[in-house]
Amino acid sequence: MLSTTLGALLMSGAIVLLYELHSYRQAWVADLTSQAELVARASATALSFDDPKAAAENLSMLRLRPQVRAAAVYTADGRVFARYPADPPPGSIPDEAGSPGATFEGDDLSVFQRVAHDGDVVGFVYLNARHDIVDRLMGYGLILALVTAVSLALSALIFSRLQHRVTRPILAVSRAARDVISRQDYSLRVQRTTDDEVGDLVDAFNDMVAEVGRRTEALERSNNDLSVEMLERQRAEDALRAADRRKDEFLATLAHELRNPLAPLSNGLELLKRHDLASAVGLRTREIMERQLRQMVRLIDDLLELSRITTGKLSLRREALDLRQLLHTELDAITPTMSARGHGLSVTIPDQPLWVHGDATRLAQVFANLLNNAAKYTDPGGLIDVDVRTAGTRVMVDISDNGIGIAPAMQEAIFEMFMQVDRSLERGRAGLGLGLTLAKQLIDLHGGDIKVFSPGLGLGSRFTVTLPLTEPPAGTMPSPQGADATAPAAAELPPLDILVADDNVDFAESLTELLRAQGHQVRVVHDGWSALNEAIASPPQVAFFDIGMPGLNGYDLAERLRRHNAGRNIRMIAITGWGQAADRERARQAGFDHHLTKPVSLEQVLGALS
Repeated sequence: MLSTTLGALLMSGAIVLLYELHSYRQAWVADLTSQAELVARASATALSFDDPKAAAENLSMLRLRPQVRAAAVYTADGRVFARYPADPPPGSIPDEAGSPGATFEGDDLSVFQRVAHDGDVVGFVYLNARHDIVDRLMGYGLILALVTAVSLALSALIFSRLQHRVTRPILAVSRAARDVISRQDYSLRVQRTTDDEVGDLVDAFNDMVAEVGRRTEALERSNNDLSVEMLERQRAEDALRAADRRKDEFLATLAHELRNPLAPLSNGLELLKRHDLASAVGLRTREIMERQLRQMVRLIDDLLELSRITTGKLSLRREALDLRQLLHTELDAITPTMSARGHGLSVTIPDQPLWVHGDATRLAQVFANLLNNAAKYTDPGGLIDVDVRTAGTRVMVDISDNGIGIAPAMQEAIFEMFMQVDRSLERGRAGLGLGLTLAKQLIDLHGGDIKVFSPGLGLGSRFTVTLPLTEPPAGTMPSPQGADATAPAAAELPPLDILVADDNVDFAESLTELLRAQGHQVRVVHDGWSALNEAIASPPQVAFFDIGMPGLNGYDLAERLRRHNAGRNIRMIAITGWGQAADRERARQAGFDHHLTKPVSLEQVLGALS
């Protein structure tokens, strides 16, 4: 505001000075022109009578005007007739008369005026005066400077009081805003001191701080609630992870504990098969035991496989395989069950190979599960149909039955874990509800799909497995229909020196009998330290070691033997109830050459020995 006032004052002063300069000059021109007219009237007679002396006397009266520096009277033809002063400074009087009028040259004002007599121009008058414009302008400038200074002082006094009135509340708002930001104190307020727009600004600021304070308080409460909720959720997640870990540990321990008693049962059945009980009752009893044993092993394997899938620990060993061979193998395995229940089995499989990229063991689990379910949930004398067909780049396997069927409301839920189609006590065919869940997840891992179709209860069902086809491996020759997908049996082995170490006496003894029946020399111990001492004293060619033995476990036993000279050439085979991928890797790192999961078949044992 002071700058604006100063600019206005300077502009006003400049205008006043310009006006004064113009007015001053006009006044001088008027005054000197009047003086020139007086001289012209007085000199008209002298020019008419050619009296230069009289004209000079008229000019001499100009001494009363000290501003007039020079004057002259000219004849009509422009010659100098008289001068003032008598000896003027050089150049102050023109040699000839000029045009009538006034001219300015610096501080000099020159005026030419006609001299008339009886209407005729008889000559001219010339006056030259000094008008002191600089001094006059300096005087006016001093006056204007004084006025400007007084005006600015008065404005500064007024504006200073006005500034405090306007800016004091604004500065208070600014200080309060800084304090709110630095101290995070939203209770600060600015006092309203005026009733104008500045007062409205103060009220708006106070309202804004109050609203920010309320929202900040609400946000802090929300953050605190979220922190508590996150802490509770983290605790719940930790508890879930711990429970999941305990579940996995429990399943692994359960499998180990269940497999341990199954292993000697399996060995005992193998011994019975090879020695005696040729009667019908003995054969039937043995077949029942074998079926139930296989069922229990399958349930345990399903339980563990599902646990591995849900925890993301299952890895597929994919390879190019002919789906026909895998299906023929599983059909051969299910035939005794079908025959025992009196089912008819219809199979339609193309003659050309059906190559898929998958894990043979996992796919075998899927089809074995579906075939077993078809046999189990179909009343005796039913019909099971297996139809294999291709559609573009995919192969579809239909397994149909005319069994108990599935209600429409259950057809989407049967693939959920622990879901059972038949819960009736009369049928007595309910399992754990894991088979179809495992089958679906394994097929999903292979990039395929599994669906179920059933008209309703009592009308049978059809399961369709779809898998992507792949290119056959290079150099593959077509295999005959129905060929076994398993590896050929190992050739007959020469007698081997074998050491068996297992704290389960029944399993150790039954395995020893099986191996001796094959012509091998077998020694047996029942704890880790005895196995270590026996192996060092008389190193065997092959050693079957349990993992969970008292005193010295199988891992430590293998590591100690590998470090000892006597154990470097022993082929060590872990034979244990611990069968997860981590258990196999740990056994490999400990120094085992093979890992067999209980219960083991004689074919597995002979395969490891070969």
